[in-house]
Amino acid sequence: MAPSEKLPPRPPRLEYELPVAYQSVSGFITDWAVNISRGGLFINTKKPLSVGSPVRLIVSLPGTKFPFDLTGRVTRINTAHEGANHVPGMAIEFVNVDDEKRALLEQFVDRLRAELPSDEAG
Repeated sequence: MAPSEKLPPRPPRLEYELPVAYQSVSGFITDWAVNISRGGLFINTKKPLSVGSPVRLIVSLPGTKFPFDLTGRVTRINTAHEGANHVPGMAIEFVNVDDEKRALLEQFVDRLRAELPSDEAG
């Protein structure tokens, strides 16, 4: 990418906790996502996967009949040693999401944005 090219803006995140399971070397682990956007989520964990790692996610969104089976990629990690203002965990970007799942994710995020107080929806 040329220096003058800019990355597209990251979708705004919403502070919202929901259970999520993801696959690691030792099998599936259940943790909590602490925020979500149309493009991904952040999982609170003291044992994050490496940046760039592919991740299979099982996410249950309120108001949907079945859990979502999604694929993602770790884009950033926070360690427990980074200070009080950093939640330990990993940021996951959704990749290769089919149109139906993407539409349901967008509907959930839009509904959540409308329901949350404005200071949490940003």
